Amino acid sequence: MAIDNYYIADQFSLLAKLMDIHSENSFKAKSYSSSAFAIEKLPQQLSEIPADKLPGIKGIGDSAAKKITEILETGRLKTLDEYIQKTPPGVLEMLAIKGLGPKKIATIWKEMEIESIGELLYACNENRLMLFKGFGAKTQQNVKETIEFYLRNQGSHLYAETESYALTISKTLQQHFPQYQFSITGAFRRQLEIIDQLEWVTTAPADVLQTFFESNNFTTVAISATTSRFKGPENIPLIFHPVVQETFYSTLFTTSCSDEFAASWNTVPRWQAATAFTSDEEIFASVQLPYVPPMLREKAFSTGTLKAIPGLVQPGDIKAIIHSHSDWSDGMKTIEQMARTCIEKGFEYLVISDHSKSAFYANGLSEDRIREQHRYIDELNAKLHPFKIFKSIECDILNDGALDYSDAVLSTFDLVIASIHSNLKMSEEKAMMRLLNAIKNPYTTILGHMTGRLLLSRPGYPVDHHKIIDACVENQVVIELNAHPRRLDIDWRWISYAMEKGAMLSINPDAHDTDGYDDCRFGVLAAQKGGLTKDRNLSSFSLPEFEEYLKKRNRN
Repeated sequence: MAIDNYYIADQFSLLAKLMDIHSENSFKAKSYSSSAFAIEKLPQQLSEIPADKLPGIKGIGDSAAKKITEILETGRLKTLDEYIQKTPPGVLEMLAIKGLGPKKIATIWKEMEIESIGELLYACNENRLMLFKGFGAKTQQNVKETIEFYLRNQGSHLYAETESYALTISKTLQQHFPQYQFSITGAFRRQLEIIDQLEWVTTAPADVLQTFFESNNFTTVAISATTSRFKGPENIPLIFHPVVQETFYSTLFTTSCSDEFAASWNTVPRWQAATAFTSDEEIFASVQLPYVPPMLREKAFSTGTLKAIPGLVQPGDIKAIIHSHSDWSDGMKTIEQMARTCIEKGFEYLVISDHSKSAFYANGLSEDRIREQHRYIDELNAKLHPFKIFKSIECDILNDGALDYSDAVLSTFDLVIASIHSNLKMSEEKAMMRLLNAIKNPYTTILGHMTGRLLLSRPGYPVDHHKIIDACVENQVVIELNAHPRRLDIDWRWISYAMEKGAMLSINPDAHDTDGYDDCRFGVLAAQKGGLTKDRNLSSFSLPEFEEYLKKRNRN
């Protein structure tokens, strides 16, 4: 296991929380929490720093330095292990519930005598939390909703988290069994953002697969006539559909359709599942229908409305990095480093959009620092020509829907990305007021991560997608498809409506480091599910096209 700063910071953070839960030495707990914050922000890995130099780092004292050395040498922290040992597993799990800090968890455990999330949900349903200090009706409802969301998503994984694992298994099986055919199917083939299990269609017999997986420390969950189920240490169910060669492609097709799409397909005249096909495309041709790629096999259809799919946006169509953060706010690299990486990767331009001043937690830019940054960008543009860096800001949408700067300051940017980052727990009415006011602001160029969701962690604030999309079209505001694998926001399910209304979207990585540029691909996969085409994606514009787009929009 690689021990990096994030791992060490997590150990300190958990120790601080457990000390608070056990009501022990609040001064030490606060000290460990501060150390965790300092460690996470360090530009250099602690493993690269000599042990005798650790106490001299800001935010790290002698006690913390000794614990860091212990973690680096052993991979563990004895004090933390002791706290974990004396804390019920269900109480530890409560730390994953948003809105429950250590103090509230201590009350739940010690005063309410609740030791599991299931018990806590039951207590919420009986309004028992309201009997205790610090738990009003609103808190209780929030805890209830968060637990329900948490429980629904146990065992689920982000597409990005499963991709490498899925492809590795596919490659290993094909290399180990070249005489058999394997093809991944199911939700992964349809490019769904959340994966509950991985599926393959294969000509390999069930007993052959069972022997292979059990010899590689996998568990056999079940074997039936139609499926074989295994599970490894990653805890992702692996499902195999064993078939004969003649039914390989028809099974691959049927297992890579949603239930809704499959129900429609079963009404198609002349469809013969038993036919020996040699490809997906041949299946559609056999019933004289245009080909629908797997990622679009979600909705029901009728044979009369199924049309040829226009060319979907591809990863290679992304010409620029729009929405990125440098070390001027909470990014990890200088603007020059970010620009040079763009050049190395073949991008034509970079849009730097550091946080605005209200995002104090992210070192948001004051007006003076904006002027300094713009001078610096001018110098870089002269040095890096013909590559171009655009001056932007991810501007906070305030509680009343206003943007974070005056019009005079906003006018100095080439473009403005407007996003909500604060007071996320709000009604639809409040969220809509803030978003619509921001969209109407003439300086808003792009609406960032529309709902603020974090997949498997935070459902996002409620919005009326129809009204937001309509308002963006009316005000010539681009809708971001935030490509970070935990966001993928706007949800792909609304892209077809946005395209129908004439909206422009932009697949943006929200990169806080140059590694984040690669997230564009996950944004593309989500965009494909919504049917997005290259011409309707702003980050697919060439540099001259992008400059012309901004000029035309600013004239209007």
